[in-house]
Amino acid sequence: QVQLVESGGGSVQPGGSLRLSCAASGSIFSISVMRWYRQAPGKQREWVAEIGSGGVANYGDSVKGRFTISRDNAKNTVYLRMNSLKPEDTAVYYCSLQIPLNAYVSRDYWGQGIQVTVSS
Repeated sequence: QVQLVESGGGSVQPGGSLRLSCAASGSIFSISVMRWYRQAPGKQREWVAEIGSGGVANYGDSVKGRFTISRDNAKNTVYLRMNSLKPEDTAVYYCSLQIPLNAYVSRDYWGQGIQVTVSS
């Protein structure tokens, strides 16, 4: 069973920075696709960023140029560096791990979520 534990959240003023971490248990991390999502109160969960097993990263339009996703396979950890934070970035942030079970089916695991609040 894979477990994901997020850390690094908290409160910050607009324009500030935070770095989220997500540590995964198990031995499958290096072959997985790692993603960050977020969910603000009253809104649907939003995809934020992802990074493949080869290190290729993609970002949602709302965070492109401000957030950076990275991974350290030796530490089974994915990071989300968030710069130039805005009040609208306030949300619970979740990391997810996706592994392929076969050519057609994959499985997703989720962390418990961590609060990020951007406010003056």
